[in-house]
Amino acid sequence: TVISKFLTKNSQVYYSISATTRTRRSHEVNGVDYYFLDRTEFLKMIEEDQFLEHAEYVGNLYGTPQKPVLEALSEGRDAILEIEVTGALTVREKWPEAVLIFIVPPSFSVLEQRLKGRGTEPEEIIQKRLLKAQSEYKAANIFDYIVVNSDADKGADEIKAIIEAESYKTEKRKKYIEF
Repeated sequence: TVISKFLTKNSQVYYSISATTRTRRSHEVNGVDYYFLDRTEFLKMIEEDQFLEHAEYVGNLYGTPQKPVLEALSEGRDAILEIEVTGALTVREKWPEAVLIFIVPPSFSVLEQRLKGRGTEPEEIIQKRLLKAQSEYKAANIFDYIVVNSDADKGADEIKAIIEAESYKTEKRKKYIEF
């Protein structure tokens, strides 16, 4: 929700559509929400090194197709990847300069309410997701920033502020002090 709000106000930022083996939900569109692949297709893409990162999450495979991200970056655009912690660690290893933002709800009980309120997954999967979230929270210290999703508009503004602040870093502006 926060990233969607951010993207409506910042269309110049490239949003990476992830691939998944998860079953498509009724409201989702292939190629818009995710690239929905069967497990064989996904594993073939791993073999062909087509993912920037990939991981298994609660029994399904997820990955970031590498080519469109690299194209956006080569055009000078910022790119947002909506990935889980394992994927973020992989990106950090490959690109130490990547900026990692950890988005969390205001409390763990709010996370549980939101997952149940969506009505898209059975209780068993919700419990797996909550267990996974507990371990992910422990890894938050590898991220550069934490955005608290108590209000989607505020969270979107925080992401914009982070991107702006990062663009002013000395390393990115050295050209102005070179002779």
